[in-house]
Amino acid sequence: MSEVKISAEPRTEFGKGGARRTRRAGLVPAVLYGHGEAPVHIALPAREFAAAIRHGGLNQVFTIDVAGAAGATLALPKAIQRDPIKDTYEHVDLIIVKRGEKVQVDVPVTLTGEADRNTLVVNESTTLAVTAEAMHLPTGFEVSIEGLEAGAQVTAADVTLPEGTELAVEPDFVIAIISQAQTAEQMEGGDAEGDESAEDEAATEEAAS
Repeated sequence: MSEVKISAEPRTEFGKGGARRTRRAGLVPAVLYGHGEAPVHIALPAREFAAAIRHGGLNQVFTIDVAGAAGATLALPKAIQRDPIKDTYEHVDLIIVKRGEKVQVDVPVTLTGEADRNTLVVNESTTLAVTAEAMHLPTGFEVSIEGLEAGAQVTAADVTLPEGTELAVEPDFVIAIISQAQTAEQMEGGDAEGDESAEDEAATEEAAS
């Protein structure tokens, strides 16, 4: 993954009021920190930031050029606050990274294919924690569940990792479980048993009264 160059402005207003004014100006409040540096409060252009995240995902590396600063800084989003109703970014925490440095990130995992008939796929985790060089972070993993039978599991060990990427979890970390789906008869039987239990309880209560 290549870095995205983005310009930023120093932010001098703080608190909820300052954050609202920053967002009204088409900017996203953010803080830049890490590697022993003092936190720097900045504002990022909202459209450019959103476009970069849509294209590169949440693990997009940015080259941030802060107005008035001596040079650009490489950074990776650490935490992103988003307004789900307005679909806008409220605040971003950015952690400073260095070229060649290995960092830990959570990478999305997509299951492909179809499991065996009459099975149910239960997702235990939609992401996988890995460590990789900051400038070569994977954007996503795909794992096939084609033909898997009930009782099978998809674990971290089943994910093919690109060169230079290592698991940050145990190989037996469970991503998905293939379980046996209930048949229509079983579901109807369960409902009937539930109805009978309710009737029995009602009859017991009447007898007691």
